[in-house]
Amino acid sequence: MRTKHIRKSDSQLPCWMLSAFIALSFAMGGCKDDNPSVAEALPFDPSKPVVVSDFNPKSGGAGQRLVIYGQNFGNDPESVSVFIGGKQAKVINAQGESLYCLVPRQAFQGDIEVHVGNKDQQLMGKAERPFDYQRKMVVSTIIGYRNDRGDEPWKDGKFKDKDQNKMASGFWEPSFMKFDPINPKHLWMTFDGNNGLYLINFEDSTVTKKRSDFDRPRSIDFTLDNQYMIIAEDRGGENDRATYRLSRDRNWQDREILTRYRQCNGASVHPVNVELYFNSYEKGQFFRFDLDKYFNGELGDKDFETLFVVHDPQWEYKVFIHPTGNYAYINVINQHYILRVDYNWEKKQFNQPYLVCGQLRSAGYEDGVGSAVRLRNPYQGVFVKNPDYVAAGKPDEYDYYFTDQHNHAIRMLTPEGSVTTFAGRGSSSINNDPWGYVDGDLRQEARFERPSGIAYNEEEAAFYIGDQMNRRIRKIALEEMDENELANNQ
Repeated sequence: MRTKHIRKSDSQLPCWMLSAFIALSFAMGGCKDDNPSVAEALPFDPSKPVVVSDFNPKSGGAGQRLVIYGQNFGNDPESVSVFIGGKQAKVINAQGESLYCLVPRQAFQGDIEVHVGNKDQQLMGKAERPFDYQRKMVVSTIIGYRNDRGDEPWKDGKFKDKDQNKMASGFWEPSFMKFDPINPKHLWMTFDGNNGLYLINFEDSTVTKKRSDFDRPRSIDFTLDNQYMIIAEDRGGENDRATYRLSRDRNWQDREILTRYRQCNGASVHPVNVELYFNSYEKGQFFRFDLDKYFNGELGDKDFETLFVVHDPQWEYKVFIHPTGNYAYINVINQHYILRVDYNWEKKQFNQPYLVCGQLRSAGYEDGVGSAVRLRNPYQGVFVKNPDYVAAGKPDEYDYYFTDQHNHAIRMLTPEGSVTTFAGRGSSSINNDPWGYVDGDLRQEARFERPSGIAYNEEEAAFYIGDQMNRRIRKIALEEMDENELANNQ
């Protein structure tokens, strides 16, 4: 059997990593007798200066473990305060000539200050060079709240306000999100079980219910010319409304029925050819409706064709078409898997579906590839261009991000069929629950509870999430700077 060759650099920890390991071990309960360096650490001497001579690593983001070297730090972490970029860091341990701490959020400026002693005898030392703080993707909250009673009303209002009565609230049904393709400051939302069409307006930071005449609206899309909004509605009768069109030139206040059929879970427009695809919960039917012929007056509201049926009756699903139009994913919500349908450009329609990830009726939580993946109510999805794929010249440049509703997570599906967890299920130190309400680092801290809607703003490189049980709209983006920090970084 061949023995693996271990390089010297592989077998020895860098000094700063070794120091951090010793500090961490001590912080987790190591005895002074077992750690001579800790036992020998001298207490803080107010007659001597506090000196910061170095730190490692030199760069990183929030939560980065940082070791600071110098003199006269003392041996009591309770008497030591560390500030990085003006934000207070969590001090784990002090060992006289070294400190172990965690880099705080939004420490953009990076200046390192160490304060030792009480208020009457506090001394400060400062590093000569700043820590190179690297912004990272985090989860934050932009709209909504949940009170102790859990009875906050559905209400228009501002994103944030000192007076809670002026703030928008509600958002406690499964949601669907879509940005206006002409105005990226307008995010449109519907909620299953709520009769409204809502505008999330980032121009004036307000939420407004624009219509109140729907019955279980389930999805939003736009025609290729962006002049019409298409709403899918889930109603029970065969001749009930299935999809509508609303006109931009009438400020979305008109309404005309496109198609009639029962229990429509969603509708999507092909991004190249002028076709509408919608479904029915009744038997899992997948319908095609030629919008080009409809706008030319050649089709009525029952003139659609059935392409196929997704398995058995009462399969709830939504269709999300790739930006190129080459294929679409079908999120089979109540059966916990995702199908793919490839587009036949000659026939101008989608072919038969096949499994991409998850397994029929096998709810669970597992990252992986193909049928080894486990999902639990995959709800809405969005395609996002991956610059690494573009640089590598890959034929498919998009990853697919989707809300995994009852796994309380945002998952990502690659073109090769690999599923990983992008955000959520963090903060294991709080408890072992995968759900909750926590902002912060995508995987280490952030928690959701039944996320459903998801939209992506390409200009911001930001995701927006409808977080159902937390009654909030969340955002995933790079940490934001305030106006002063932006000015200092320009």
